[in-house]
Amino acid sequence: MPYKPLQHKGCRTLTSPWGNEDTQQLIDILGKYNVKATFFVVGEWVDKFPESVKALHDAGHEIMNHSDDHAYFTKLSTDQIKAQLDSCNSKIEAITGVRPDLFRPPYGDYNDSVVSTVRNCGMYTIQWNIDSLDWKDLEASAITERVLKRLEPGSIILFHNAAKNTPAALPSVIEGLIQQGYTMVPVSQLILRDNYTMDHTGRQVPGSSS
Repeated sequence: MPYKPLQHKGCRTLTSPWGNEDTQQLIDILGKYNVKATFFVVGEWVDKFPESVKALHDAGHEIMNHSDDHAYFTKLSTDQIKAQLDSCNSKIEAITGVRPDLFRPPYGDYNDSVVSTVRNCGMYTIQWNIDSLDWKDLEASAITERVLKRLEPGSIILFHNAAKNTPAALPSVIEGLIQQGYTMVPVSQLILRDNYTMDHTGRQVPGSSS
């Protein structure tokens, strides 16, 4: 199952599959609060907006894999999954110099075969536990309330760039996290890579070897 870690107090992740109109605004907001996030990007988005990939990387954010063309991975063969991962990884690496090792399945669509194939490629499949629903164009106040009410240690919060009210909601979400004592870190700082098992919910449990 995908990793839903319990090890730190807070985390944020943003997905970049489509538009690009607010990417710099998101970088500026995150920079104001000195927050580093993980952006899961689609290979086709990298093709269209390489300058934004570089800007995100230069600002200190993680750039990770969200597939090459936003396909449903449970409908793909093992070879097709590998090709998707490799293509997106290569595009990101060409710009940032860093090859991703985290993957977020489009649509949250995964099964055991997808997770096993991704792991065999030396990558970790990531899932979220709080969906901001910014993609539904909720009002900023509704996004903030939804996120802050669902927080727990190790939460991975899903946002999207090019969502209507994400830039408006982001400052209040970050301030609410800070007020509750959470530290926002990139996803790679949440997951365990050694000495863990997985429980029935897909969370990593430290102390045992996988």
